[in-house]
Amino acid sequence: MAAPTTTPQREGEPFLPAPFTNTVPPPELVAQGAEALLYRTHFLNPAKPAALKARPSKPYRHPTLDARLTKQRVLAEARILVKLSALAGDPSNEVHVPAVLSLEWDTARKVKALEAEQRGSRGGGAWLLMEWIEGHSVKELLRHWDAWYKSVGDNLAPEELTRQEDEVKKLLRRIGRAVGAMHNKGSVVHGDLTSSNILVRPIKDEHVQNGSNGATNDDPVTHKDDSSPPDLNGEIVLIDFGLATQSIQDEDRAVDLYVLERAFGSTHPRQEGWFDAEVLQSQAGYRGSYKGSNVVLKRLEDA
Repeated sequence: MAAPTTTPQREGEPFLPAPFTNTVPPPELVAQGAEALLYRTHFLNPAKPAALKARPSKPYRHPTLDARLTKQRVLAEARILVKLSALAGDPSNEVHVPAVLSLEWDTARKVKALEAEQRGSRGGGAWLLMEWIEGHSVKELLRHWDAWYKSVGDNLAPEELTRQEDEVKKLLRRIGRAVGAMHNKGSVVHGDLTSSNILVRPIKDEHVQNGSNGATNDDPVTHKDDSSPPDLNGEIVLIDFGLATQSIQDEDRAVDLYVLERAFGSTHPRQEGWFDAEVLQSQAGYRGSYKGSNVVLKRLEDA
């Protein structure tokens, strides 16, 4: 049998591991961070979109250490996603994360000499293939809401403005409830809770075909202009667990909340004043979904 061929990867191109070098259509680069690259691709057939998180090797690290760290990180993220996904059968579960489809922690081991030469000997790495989440990040939704408010807010009737503000507050409470459920049932600390890493997925019968996923897709919401507020209804999905850990320490949970609070303060100042009451203190938010919330919120207050 002839050796499989791969598309050569030129120097300077973003890391794209085999076998995704042969995917038709090719994966689309969505975001590039310090540790990983996020692609939109598909799983088994083009009709099933998937998110590919590729971790390239780091040339400044010793190869043995690099391989060990890369393996540990991709496996740790996958284990946490699988653990949280396993809670989906619980009717009271409020934790929703992308499903794990496949992974590889040592791409160099899978690439033969000929393939490595064709790829430009870029070295090893790892990848994690996950469910593609249709929807928009909380970051872009709230930015759209702010733009809408700035555009028409002065002309709104007081009752309409109150109704729209209530929609935002409901969203904040759902966020708090999802984070509390992650801390409570999953014993997981996210490590990078920001509004970019929280998605709102439309209910199943309203899924769009070309929505956004993935951790850092903050392109503007294009399906509505600033004359209409965004639709804030939907299921909260937490993403990007690359820094997550399994922890039972209240201090770690408080740090999670602190990071999210600071993110809102810097990115969403209009909603910052609602954060404590809606996300943290509400019985429909964090306090009501995590049985140990009193201790965690006290630690956060003392921080």
